[in-house]
Formats: sequence, C-alpha cells, structure tokens
Amino acid sequence: MSIPRLFVEADLALGEDVPALPGQGHYLGQVMRKGEGDAVLLFNGRHGEWRARIGTLRKDKATLVPESQSRPQAAGPDIRLLLAPLKRDAMEWVVEKATELGVASIHPVLTARGVVGRVNEQRLAAIAREAAEQCERLDLPRIAPALDLHRALDAWDGTPILLGHERGAAPSLAQRVAGRAPPLALLIGPEGGFAPEELQALARRSCVSSVALGPRILRAETAAVAGLAVLQAMAGDWTVA
Repeated sequence: MSIPRLFVEADLALGEDVPALPGQGHYLGQVMRKGEGDAVLLFNGRHGEWRARIGTLRKDKATLVPESQSRPQAAGPDIRLLLAPLKRDAMEWVVEKATELGVASIHPVLTARGVVGRVNEQRLAAIAREAAEQCERLDLPRIAPALDLHRALDAWDGTPILLGHERGAAPSLAQRVAGRAPPLALLIGPEGGFAPEELQALARRSCVSSVALGPRILRAETAAVAGLAVLQAMAGDWTVA
C-alpha cells in the first residue's frame, strides 16, 4: 500500500513528535488501515518533506514522529489566480486543479454578474490541503478572503494581472507571457462576463493587461485551469527539468 502523505502545522525536526490534525487519525486508522510504527510522509510548507512513523494512534488522535528529511523545502513560482466565485462543485474543482498546477494563491473576487456572493474559505482550504497531499507539492496555496473586485484592485500589490478576455481583440496569453517571469496573476471573470464599469476600472489599472484564451468561448473553470497551465509552462516551474 502507498505511504500516506499528510500536511501538518507543527515544525518538523528529528525526533520531535508532531500532533496530527483533526481527522487525520481517523484517516490513518480507519481509511488507510495503518497502525503504530507504520510509515507516513509529512510536510508543513516550511521544512520540506519528512519520512516519519506513526507514534501513537487512538481513534481520531495520532502523534507522528519525523525521522529524516526526504526533500528540502523549495519555493514555487508566484503565480496567482483571481477568480469570480463559481457554484460549489465548480469552485472546488478549480481549487483542486489550481493546487495541482502549483498556484501560489487563490483570490476570490466578487463581481456584478457573479452567481455566487459568498465563499466558504475553510472548505476551499481543506480542498487545497487534500490536493497538495496527493500531488506531492511541498506547500499549500493561500486562499485569500473574498473581496469585491474594486476593493481587491485597491489592495493589490502591483503584480501584473493577465485578464482573460472572452471577447474582443487581445494578444494571446502565450504572447503576453513570453519572456516574462513571476510574479504573475491570472484574472478570470464570471460566466456572464464583467460589467462595463468593471472593465473600465480594470482598463485604468496599469498592472492589468487583457489576453485572449484561444478561439473558443470557455467556461470559467476551464479558462482558469487552461490559463494556469499556460503560465506554468511558459513562466513557471514546468520549465525546470
């Protein structure tokens, strides 16, 4: 059977017992059928990945004992996703796939034509954690608090934003990204598109550039994942051997 891989919050160091997070004891004992002494892999986003063993396992509670570092911590490219919240299943799917693609942070932005007005950040963080455990990345993407688009732009740090434009002439995303390096951000609007006043506000921001995402109209979740794949392929860690 495969070795379970778990995200933990505690520091990882040789011989320092680590408490499992809520639910992980049940997962190890009841789902994976593991017991005390069995191997696990641990990561916390700061200290790399560690080989460890289960020290104690009692119902939903477990302690884990790091024994040796298997991979050092490495920083991923600062590629961000700004996304108008989608309906629950689609939003969770995007968070899962964006995590697998190595996105550094996910920023829900509330828009005039959006169909969802609130975001369950804790649920999305749990989805991201599970995806990170499965895809072997060494950190978790940050799930930013949902903000109105205008507030999000006012608080933005100036990182270039590539606006996926479903209509109108614009250079392709690949053309815009060629020769550039992170930090970079991709902005995907709601299924109904941005309202005219939102597009005007975006056009006034010097950090925002419109990009085309191909010759076909894409669903928002497809546009987000396809755009992130292009960013990773051309400016991210897909270029690393």
